[in-house]
Amino acid sequence: MAENKDEVVVIGGGLVGSLAACLLAKRGYKVQLYEKRKDIRKNTLHTGKSINLALSNRARRALKIVDLEEDVLASTVHMKGRYIHEISGNDYFLPYDPVHKQNLYSINRNRLNSLLLTASEDKFNAEIFFEYELVNADLKKGILRFRNLQSHEIIEKTSKLIIGADGAHSSLRNVIQQQQRFSFSQKYIEHGYVELIIKPNKGKLLDMNAFHLWPRRTFLMIAIPNPDSSFTVTLFMSFDKFEKLHNSKLYLEFFEENFPDAINLLGINQIIEELPLKKPRYLVSIYCYPYHFEDKFVLIGDAAHAMVPFYGQGMNAGFEDCTILNQLLDLYNDDFAKVIENFTKVRNEDARSICDLAMYNYKEMSNYTLNKSFRLRKSLDEFLYSFMPDIWIPLYVSVTFSDMKYTKCIENKQWQDNIIRRMLWIVAFAKEHLHKDLNFWELIVSRDKAKFNMIGNDRIPYVRRPPLQELNTPYIQKTVGHGGSWISVWSAYFARERFYTIT
Repeated sequence: MAENKDEVVVIGGGLVGSLAACLLAKRGYKVQLYEKRKDIRKNTLHTGKSINLALSNRARRALKIVDLEEDVLASTVHMKGRYIHEISGNDYFLPYDPVHKQNLYSINRNRLNSLLLTASEDKFNAEIFFEYELVNADLKKGILRFRNLQSHEIIEKTSKLIIGADGAHSSLRNVIQQQQRFSFSQKYIEHGYVELIIKPNKGKLLDMNAFHLWPRRTFLMIAIPNPDSSFTVTLFMSFDKFEKLHNSKLYLEFFEENFPDAINLLGINQIIEELPLKKPRYLVSIYCYPYHFEDKFVLIGDAAHAMVPFYGQGMNAGFEDCTILNQLLDLYNDDFAKVIENFTKVRNEDARSICDLAMYNYKEMSNYTLNKSFRLRKSLDEFLYSFMPDIWIPLYVSVTFSDMKYTKCIENKQWQDNIIRRMLWIVAFAKEHLHKDLNFWELIVSRDKAKFNMIGNDRIPYVRRPPLQELNTPYIQKTVGHGGSWISVWSAYFARERFYTIT
């Protein structure tokens, strides 16, 4: 590790900011991290986002760089797949990776954040300043102005590299946004969420190593396991629907109608006493471009590409930002100007892709999992993946269990969709032309059984397709003349593994 390098400022002490501080301090930089909130390690009153996190390969790869992977995994619960709870009472399990048996790892957000903050201070000697709010910045001179929220004192700070990891409502991004040629858009979706808890004594009634999902078309509920056998439950629903459920009686009726099996798990008191008092939180997607400004400012994590939580990739993508920054620092020998310019080039399209995928997965989780066509496609993907694991990689597997670029994951999915569409077209074509020509083959068999190799048992005989030379027989010529078609004959010939039952 190099020593006495330049000073680096990280704005935001959340998950991505604290990991970035670890990574840069490990490289030998003098890291100062400024966080608006109080130290969550000392704050017993829980505030902020609390959706449990699903740790996948992209995040693990980043944690491995700073030698924290094993420490973090020790605080997780592994999840083998989705456990679907239908309204009919029918439950079934969908493994994440049926071939290689790879898992996701559930971890509490605050627990992970605390681990990273402690490591940045104790292991990597970063300085952390809590309750410091970025007020404004002089981008040309590289001057940051922070307000101490306790004393209200304003301090100025300069640095050769300034990393904005201060979340979806980034103060640094708001300053950069005022510059020319900076594109920004945000979209609040119509759904919000509230959180509940399944206590340990009830949590033991569920599979502890699964992500539990109650899809209900226009809304859904999930439950993610915790190490103490409890589950963090999140109900996602439109704000309009939340507003209509404005008292205890309506909430209880809603659960009796839509989640009857969850009432015992949650406890009726939580539904009628606590749930009506909860205010649903919003969900937002954010796109911006570029991620850097001149030669010293760069945005990472939610500050650059906030996404809805339905692919479980928000934290994973943010941690992958840190991995890419580390790779670029190696590639360009710590030349900050080249590093952050190329960070935008390398990362922007990929980040937009995962933001879009997260929206797509909301539809899948709430709607598609209820469709037979979805389950059939998933079974087909698993079948092909088991035979061609290096060629046919399902979308979810490539996103979650590889470091393949998100854009490449989508390209693979589009290629797979194309292949399957063609396969279905061929099957439909063959069915259309072959089923009506069954009598044609029966006619051939009945006129000259000796020409064909009959196989089967005494009750159900089968006939294989004839050899090529037998397509030019008087029987076929005559049958075609009676209304058969040559395209049907050739379709039958090339359906090499097809056997027709003669009844």
